[in-house]
Amino acid sequence: MQSTTPTFTLRLHVRISLGLLAMFILKTWRSTAFGIYGYLNFTKSGFLEHSKNFKPEDMATRIDGKNCIVTGANSGIGYAAAEGLASRGANVYMVCRNRERGEAALSKIHSTTGNQNVHLEICDLSCMNDVKSFASRFKEKDVPVHVLVNNAGVLENTRVTTPEGYEMNFAVNVLGTYGMTELLVPLLEKCEGDARVITVSSGGMYTSPLTTDLQFKDGEFNGVEQYARNKRVQVALTEKWAEKYGNKGIGFYAMHPGWAETPGVTNSLPAFSKSMQGKLRTSEEGADTVVWLALQPKQNLVSGGLYFDRTEAPKHLPFAATSNSHNAIDSIMATLDSLANFSI
Repeated sequence: MQSTTPTFTLRLHVRISLGLLAMFILKTWRSTAFGIYGYLNFTKSGFLEHSKNFKPEDMATRIDGKNCIVTGANSGIGYAAAEGLASRGANVYMVCRNRERGEAALSKIHSTTGNQNVHLEICDLSCMNDVKSFASRFKEKDVPVHVLVNNAGVLENTRVTTPEGYEMNFAVNVLGTYGMTELLVPLLEKCEGDARVITVSSGGMYTSPLTTDLQFKDGEFNGVEQYARNKRVQVALTEKWAEKYGNKGIGFYAMHPGWAETPGVTNSLPAFSKSMQGKLRTSEEGADTVVWLALQPKQNLVSGGLYFDRTEAPKHLPFAATSNSHNAIDSIMATLDSLANFSI
């Protein structure tokens, strides 16, 4: 008698949402395009190549007596920007969160530039009440602000909530920056057409569209993605500020510094920093375009524009589907106005 072996058939049905698949492909493309574009342009070698087109006379301008505020000025790009402005004669107000580190940076700039008109202001941009307090104190000086450099930023890889109840990255990079800018508009107006606001964004924003989920409440928190979202908001805000205050003589410019070796990058992205050792820009190279934007005649600049290595840069990568997202900026500004509660 012939025995038979039982046969089992296993059928595996996999259903993939076309929407989720499309989003996966789009995110993969954004990351890939950003990586290639960044490696070719954002590194030290990219800076050296681009610098062949720089004009030395662009950086020879003196700005003696002009009042410049630089946030996050105790290290990295903020410090390099403050030092660059001070070396050209500006009255520089270094806004720092930590007094001890701020005083050390202040003393160093006094020594290296010989400019004693550099001052330390203490303010924690993660705290809106602190931002309001700083703005109120500074307004009492009754001096025009010629240049505001919104440099302070943070990349927290895990979700941290501030005492005021906001996600930390958002609180510093978006809400604090927004509050600082809006509250100083009256002092920027005092410059009679000579004022400018320079916001230090990041090339990471190329990987993200503008989203109204400002505090990353949807999905599993990702600090790097949240940082990219924040930096996209800064670029869109710069466009909107240029439109909103275009008749007040204030120029608004976003810039991104490329990939620079700063304490912030080392602490927040240690694996990236290690893998790119020897390829990253110096803080001074990262801050070069900040100083350049502060010195150029405004008629040579595009208010609302994004700048990189002393030239206007695209705000979106090809086929990244991020450009139409800027339509959400009006809704985002309304949310920021509500959260900032400027009436208090």
